[in-house]
Amino acid sequence: MMNNHLIVFIAGLAGAAGVALSAAATHGGGIFTGTAASFLLAHAGVLVALGLFTANRTLHAAGLILIAGLILFCGDLLMRDYVGTRLFPFAAPIGGTLLMAGWLAIALAALRSQKSSSQTSNS
Repeated sequence: MMNNHLIVFIAGLAGAAGVALSAAATHGGGIFTGTAASFLLAHAGVLVALGLFTANRTLHAAGLILIAGLILFCGDLLMRDYVGTRLFPFAAPIGGTLLMAGWLAIALAALRSQKSSSQTSNS
């Protein structure tokens, strides 16, 4: 299993990038820069929590899925603003789908955790 410190490290990078991109958007960045900044900032805290508290594989996988989704979604938006082209066709929709899948994996982990704790208490 990948070291959880790496997830926290990536969370720190996402947070720093989100702040920097928020400033860039405020000072005349492209139309997609603010959206990318918002997504990075919104997910940075979640990644910190997942990196610090991932006790099971499902939550760990959720963190990795969210990271991949952020890279594709935000990467595509930023490429459009700063390079004038897409990362690759359908990068943003794939990234957005991965972000949704990551959040659903977090929900699944909660259900699995609840099921495990109720089985343990019944034993």
